[in-house]
Amino acid sequence: MNENYYLLFEKQIEEIKNFPSVPNLLLHSCCAPCSSQVISTLTNFFNITILYYNPNIYPKEEYLKRKEEQIKLLNEIESVNKLNIIDCDYDNEVYEQTIKGLEKEKEGGSRCYKCFALRLEKTAKIGEKKSYDYFSTTLTISPHKNSKIINIIGKSLEDKYNIKWLYSDHKKKDGYKKSIELSKKYNLYRQNYCGCIYSKRIDT
Repeated sequence: MNENYYLLFEKQIEEIKNFPSVPNLLLHSCCAPCSSQVISTLTNFFNITILYYNPNIYPKEEYLKRKEEQIKLLNEIESVNKLNIIDCDYDNEVYEQTIKGLEKEKEGGSRCYKCFALRLEKTAKIGEKKSYDYFSTTLTISPHKNSKIINIIGKSLEDKYNIKWLYSDHKKKDGYKKSIELSKKYNLYRQNYCGCIYSKRIDT
């Protein structure tokens, strides 16, 4: 059965509206443009900490450029509740080891699954360690990312790390279109490939 992840997200938000205090969300962000619309939506319900963990991005100069854009956005975007960032080391070697043997896989296949799982598990681990109430990701705003796979991975990590997974399918309700509009508003750099060297070969 195919789940409606946006509907599950909306149900969680309705529950959160009745909480006595604002919950804390650790939100993995792949880049500033994707996070713009997600932050604009979720800031109404959460104190958000962005986790910038993207060891897949290549080369390092591209990684640093995207990180700078993320920080720029967080300094400029309107937020209702608290908004912070956790910066992580550039672990491209960890990514390469994780996807070893899958370098020639097509975009959206097994290599991407491993990449999603690597980043989401890092988010869940940090979320548990720092006692966040929820964890989630901005990845599902992209029309090129499989929201079902991302949500299945996230939900599987919920019990393992004792932290609630916030469902998402942020491309719904014109989410992706709104992220483009916000990118223009904040003059954000929009990359022309997903991040890893393998997607760069395909997309450019």
